[in-house]
Amino acid sequence: MSETLDILVIAPHPDDAELGMGGAIMRFLDEGLKVGILDLTSGEPTPYGTPKKRQAETSEATKILGVPWRQNLGLPNRSLEPTLEARAKIAGVIRTTRPRWLFAPFWEDAHPDHVAATQLVEAARFWAKLTKTEMPGTPFHPERIYNYYCVHLKMAPQPAFILDISPYWERKLAAIECFHSQFIEGRSTEPPTFLDRLRDEAAFWGKTIGVAYGEPFQCREPLGLGSCQNLI
Repeated sequence: MSETLDILVIAPHPDDAELGMGGAIMRFLDEGLKVGILDLTSGEPTPYGTPKKRQAETSEATKILGVPWRQNLGLPNRSLEPTLEARAKIAGVIRTTRPRWLFAPFWEDAHPDHVAATQLVEAARFWAKLTKTEMPGTPFHPERIYNYYCVHLKMAPQPAFILDISPYWERKLAAIECFHSQFIEGRSTEPPTFLDRLRDEAAFWGKTIGVAYGEPFQCREPLGLGSCQNLI
């Protein structure tokens, strides 16, 4: 039987989880939650990457995050589609890991793989609770899907909430820098660099809640609070 998780982060490609919610992942782990990452594709081909290089980069980033559970579903990069077969594979992972919360990309994006990934997660969440099926595990329905921002659109997000990641920013940046083939190699070194812009964005979201760095999140369903004591 697979290890059960509190949180399953589902990413279209290796590096999306780091970009969108690397700080949150580390915060959740420090709070004692069991966090896993499910990458849907290899992320290759890319201009400067190779499957071997991308696997090595992912391994190093995973070590920095401290995530004990990470798997790759092996779906096709660049042509990810919300097929029934892919839905069943994700639902099978949900049924065996039984996470309370799912995290998926924000549902609006210029990248077709990101849009398809979120469609798959939403459908797989429903399928995971079905009975009389050949999918592995037993019926299970995660409480909620939250959406992280890792988008290819020039947009002004309106998040449902922002998480303080100030203590984790430097480690998040280190995890992202592991993906040298994606964010450093072949990119301009003239400021502001890609990494400079990531810092600026995190600082902006932090400023909106009065901290150094933040990560924004969205949710299709209303959020409930058991207490207001931890609001900032």
